[in-house]
Amino acid sequence: MTSAVARLFDAMAPAYEQLEPWYEHLYDVLHAILRETLGPAPAGARALDAGCGTGFQSALLDGLGWATHGVDVSAGLLAVARRRLPGVALARASLETLPYPDARFDAVVCCGSTLSFVDDPDGALAELGRVLRPGGRLLLDCEHRPSLDLAWTLASALCGDALGYGVPARRAWRALAARGRLRVPYPGYGPLWLFTRRELADMLGAAGLAPLRGWGVHGITNLIPSTVLHRPRLPRALAAAYRGLRRLDAALAGAAPGRALANSLVVLAERCQPSA
Repeated sequence: MTSAVARLFDAMAPAYEQLEPWYEHLYDVLHAILRETLGPAPAGARALDAGCGTGFQSALLDGLGWATHGVDVSAGLLAVARRRLPGVALARASLETLPYPDARFDAVVCCGSTLSFVDDPDGALAELGRVLRPGGRLLLDCEHRPSLDLAWTLASALCGDALGYGVPARRAWRALAARGRLRVPYPGYGPLWLFTRRELADMLGAAGLAPLRGWGVHGITNLIPSTVLHRPRLPRALAAAYRGLRRLDAALAGAAPGRALANSLVVLAERCQPSA
């Protein structure tokens, strides 16, 4: 990751845990998936929270009995995590160069769209695979393409950027029509990688990881533009509508319709056994 990403999240650190409506739903679904797929730790099992931020997933893993480690590029976020989680081993590092030996961990969690921020997603996935033991599991979420948010980006651009995505119409159209790997700017966060399910499966395979299951988050809820949900609170009527959409989105997360146009793609993968 670049120093620009570190500076971005350092600036967010004081208010990072004040979750906007968008992130409230994302982490509710992600944490339910984490509990279901990783569950209570086997005796002596180690887990890595890659891109740990202030420790949302680290705290959950620690509570499930995993010997938990966390890494992040942001010193500001890590300072908050260290105050919250004194029993978790935390280090400042990039996903592309993890400071651990091969096959160190039984599970790795990489959430909060961390893979979408790195400069080299292929290299980052290779590192996540390297530090997993054979048979170990990776729970990953990243920004997904296609998504309803790309349609909202184009609609906003055609209406004088009424929704505040900050992307010109020509670039928004290219993003909708593109077939190859894509990086799109998002207000307040800078450029983010968007991955199709096929691209992500190929990247995981190259890193020695086999996808097992997939989920989609923020598909139905993205009937409301994401820029509207990235704010401290919603007006009462919109908040009520959002609560209903959240229930439906969570119910469909593991089904094909829930994955099709979801903004966030969640994948559970397993480190392949070495060849005989």
